Amino acid sequence: MKKAARSTAPERNPVGITTPTYLGMPKFPKLAAPELRNPVLRHNLQMATHTIRDKRAQVVGEVDDWEALRVDGARSKDAALNNLDEHLEELERNLQKAGATVHWARDAEEACSIVVELVQESLGAPAKYSEERSGGETSWGGGEVVKVKSMATQEIELNEALEAAGISAWETDLAELIVQLGHDRPSHILVPAIHRNRSQIREIFDREMGKVGRPAPDGMTDEPAQLAEAARQHLREKFLRARVAISGANFAVADTGTLVVLESEGNGRMCLTLPETLISVVGIEKVVPTWDDLGTFMQLLPRSSTGERMNPYTTMWTGATPDDGPQDVHVVLLDNGRTRVLEDELGRQALRCIRCSACLNVCPVYERAGGHAYGSVYPGPIGAVLTPQLRGTASPIDESLPYASSLCGACFDACPVRIDIPRMLVELRSQVVDQHRGGVPSAEAAGMRAASWVFGNHKRLEGVQAGAAAASRLFGKRTSISQLPWPASAWTQARNAPTPPKESFRSWWRRTHEEPRS
Repeated sequence: MKKAARSTAPERNPVGITTPTYLGMPKFPKLAAPELRNPVLRHNLQMATHTIRDKRAQVVGEVDDWEALRVDGARSKDAALNNLDEHLEELERNLQKAGATVHWARDAEEACSIVVELVQESLGAPAKYSEERSGGETSWGGGEVVKVKSMATQEIELNEALEAAGISAWETDLAELIVQLGHDRPSHILVPAIHRNRSQIREIFDREMGKVGRPAPDGMTDEPAQLAEAARQHLREKFLRARVAISGANFAVADTGTLVVLESEGNGRMCLTLPETLISVVGIEKVVPTWDDLGTFMQLLPRSSTGERMNPYTTMWTGATPDDGPQDVHVVLLDNGRTRVLEDELGRQALRCIRCSACLNVCPVYERAGGHAYGSVYPGPIGAVLTPQLRGTASPIDESLPYASSLCGACFDACPVRIDIPRMLVELRSQVVDQHRGGVPSAEAAGMRAASWVFGNHKRLEGVQAGAAAASRLFGKRTSISQLPWPASAWTQARNAPTPPKESFRSWWRRTHEEPRS
């Protein structure tokens, strides 16, 4: 199967909704620059993240020993990861006993191929998806599916693969619908349309809904209730018509073969119960051994994500049940770099992540730059450590992500499963530096080598200090320097440089503490 998204050019589906792709994007600082100059985005981000942060703090404060619950969550995830092969095999056995079909996908390409073929079979299309097209079109007439919000399907760019096969994939989560209709990309793990305000959403609904289904009602305002009602009516016909649904899973319980989805709107419940066929794409790290383990995360996740004691909708299903819900159930267990992450003793902590987004809501970098600057479906602090491990650090965007942090440590304090993101960022930075050793040194590397040479010998250091003290006399009583020649001008363009001290510590010590030399 052809890889769905390996260029920066957007794909176009049969109804004209474009979906930009991620790979090939420039470095984080370049992507962040225009976001920082967008006052509407900055306002939206600050208001939304602070609101969620405050709600989280309130419900977390109700738990008698929140830290003990965090420790229990971290230990449960580590125990699952340390014996992941055994738990996955147990999960497969129990899923099959319950009537589900299990598929294993090594990477995004294989996962997309499996899902496309399953959809085509379910809709009566040819069983084999072929790259051979006539004039860029598939030989099959197409179809449609409804989707539950899923980070895994976004990671593998499944929508683009379905579009390339002539299949329309409809996002049913309200925020994901906004992103899809706006020809946009998600910018937050929990609230994908966090960068949009109500008036922008109303404009998107007015302009786009009628092109792909039921139009927005005349006279619709930007009141949340009216926007939600427009989305409800628009999606209702798709729910009732769809024969195939695609989901992810928040957790997969190995000892029963149960998949779990937590959501807030009820759209997931519609997708998981109405269609004839259900295909779930599940990252292999989502497995938990037992229901006791699940109980811990059912307390951690709602409080850390939406600031609620429990989710409005928690759907659990175990395979297929006769005459109740989808009868053709498939589970695609996705690797896509996860086993490579598992090999790293420090990096495997990222696989504990339960996608709550608490780290995004406290991160000063994310709050100012937004999610699009990260060039990944996983933005914020967790994206800065997870994405480079899943994709590698070969591209400019991936090697720059570990530097998208102030290392303040707020993300670790907020993480419900105690992922030491700051420590992982430092380790990833060292890996990026190691990749660039040899060849023509960068300006930074050249500067560090010069500093190493100076500090490597006390006589050289004293000579430099004496020269700096002599130069300080040129600046008189000034305490800072606002302009220096190149290459130091790169510093003074953004900030003042302090004037060199008129006397070094060594010189002062000799003058005040040592006996005069005869």
